[in-house]
Amino acid sequence: MPVLHNRVSNEELKARMLAETEPRTTVSFYKYFALDDAQAFRDNLYLQFLQCEVFGRVYVAAEGINAQVSVPASRFDDFKAALYGAHPALDSIRLNVALDDDGKSFWVLRMKVRDRIVADGIDDPTFNPSDVGSYLKAEAVNAMADDPDTLFVDMRNHYEYEVGHFENALEVPSDTFREQLPMAAEMLADARDKNIVMYCTGGIRCEKASAYMRHQGFKNVYHVEGGIIEYTRQAKAQGLPVKFRGKNFVFDERMGERITDDVIAHCHQCGEPCDTHTNCRNAGCHLLFIQCPRCQAAYLGCCSDACQSELALPLEQQRERRRGRETSMKIFNKSRDRLRGSLRIPAPDESGSSEQ
Repeated sequence: MPVLHNRVSNEELKARMLAETEPRTTVSFYKYFALDDAQAFRDNLYLQFLQCEVFGRVYVAAEGINAQVSVPASRFDDFKAALYGAHPALDSIRLNVALDDDGKSFWVLRMKVRDRIVADGIDDPTFNPSDVGSYLKAEAVNAMADDPDTLFVDMRNHYEYEVGHFENALEVPSDTFREQLPMAAEMLADARDKNIVMYCTGGIRCEKASAYMRHQGFKNVYHVEGGIIEYTRQAKAQGLPVKFRGKNFVFDERMGERITDDVIAHCHQCGEPCDTHTNCRNAGCHLLFIQCPRCQAAYLGCCSDACQSELALPLEQQRERRRGRETSMKIFNKSRDRLRGSLRIPAPDESGSSEQ
């Protein structure tokens, strides 16, 4: 019986990926469509992707597929043939090719069956995810951006918005998509007569969000086709102004794609302009936060003096301290109050600014 999951350590797999000399292309794609047997579909596609040396993250559910992967240049056509032939609904599916890519985005193939390809928290049986808003291509997006009766709504997490967003876009300040949906409807309750343009990284969240807003009674709902990635590709190819400013956060080793030269975020430790996300090097913390090169050197990649001190301890002492500690993903905004006492904020004469 074929092996349908990885059996090699992450450390070895990452080392193999970094040693590769053949260029890889990072792509993302999604499709809402009905699957009768998600597990069988997953297992079959896993074997085909494995043969094509695909790395990445793929989620499969009864409602469709959502994926971010990297593919060797020599196997790209084989990859497309496998994907397009996996189901009639996937024939010629749009592939969002990464905008700023070194090919080192993933080092292993992980494919999981889930209840939803995007965790939305919707349990209303009358909700129709296919009743989506109107798609907008780049030229129409720019026209809408110049319309005072149009609101752009960012359907990404707060830390994604922080480093880059469309001009004057509304932030829905949350950590998860499931929190955002009802929050967005509530925030926009008094704007039902305006055009609502929703956007996200590659289109999957804003497409479902547009259906949710229509379900909530909003009429003039639009969403950016292919998200930020496809919008930017179209705008640059057509010589159009790019209305998105800053960096597009991505959920792989790159943690971001540069869209424009604007740096609109700040280091969470010293307040200097910076939009580089990192995870605290202390395995007992692993906080996601923004850190400038100077603070990275000063704190050895840690988020605070406390984590830097813990990282310096012998490994067994580090493990002893971590026992019983919460290990769920921590994000700077969510943990701000807890961290104020441990983050070292330089005095004004050291940095000329304070924590943002």
